[in-house]
Amino acid sequence: MNPILVPLLLLLTPTLAIAMSAEERGLEIAKEIEARDTGFHDFKASMTMLLRNKHGEESLRDMRNQTLEVENDGDKTLVVFDEPRDVKGTALLSFSHKVGDDDQWLYLPALKRVKRIASRNKSGPFMGSEFAYEDISSQEVEKYSYKFIEESEYQGTPCFLIERYPVDPNSGYTRQQVWVDKERYIALKIDYYDRKNSPLKTLVFRGYQQYLDQYWRADEMFMENHQTGKSTLLTWKEYEFRAGLNDGDFNKNSLKRAR
Repeated sequence: MNPILVPLLLLLTPTLAIAMSAEERGLEIAKEIEARDTGFHDFKASMTMLLRNKHGEESLRDMRNQTLEVENDGDKTLVVFDEPRDVKGTALLSFSHKVGDDDQWLYLPALKRVKRIASRNKSGPFMGSEFAYEDISSQEVEKYSYKFIEESEYQGTPCFLIERYPVDPNSGYTRQQVWVDKERYIALKIDYYDRKNSPLKTLVFRGYQQYLDQYWRADEMFMENHQTGKSTLLTWKEYEFRAGLNDGDFNKNSLKRAR
């Protein structure tokens, strides 16, 4: 080989080795997001849900959330409503899975019964909000395929713009566009497209705070439905990480106990 070409080939080889497709790069970004949010074990938080209809009329609900990280699977989550009176005691239990359908149960205190949410109904609205049942589950990497679109900005923050495509045929979405903070690897905005591939909703994350010097959580999650004019604002507060939760806090009996 021409000795003059050898240094040139050595310089080019690393570049060729790390070249990846848009799909591979999108998946790599998604895996990095997950890796940076692994190891928190569990947390509790208080929440408010502000519902606003297209006429600007509002209603407010108080809730509690507790989440348990599960090794080699998706998170377990319990959401309990405390106020107002007509929804007090209503509770949603979610077992997210990396592969296959999530398991979700809704406890309705007025009927004193636990209702299983069928996988074909996961695209339905959660308690009249603009969040679907599938939005409430933890967003495991395996639930989507991915594609890197471009390097972009959101409100002045350098971002990766990626698309993800739900694996579940019962999903209410054909695709989601996610703006990912390049430095912290957290989602800043998600655009959702419906089954007709038309713009449906936008979720914006606001006021991120860092806990345990590692885990980022947004103070606010604002979901706006572009087709109905409705919106839902989730406000999170009083985070408590590593609160000692275990599997016993996340079963169908805990739905009825969680008052």
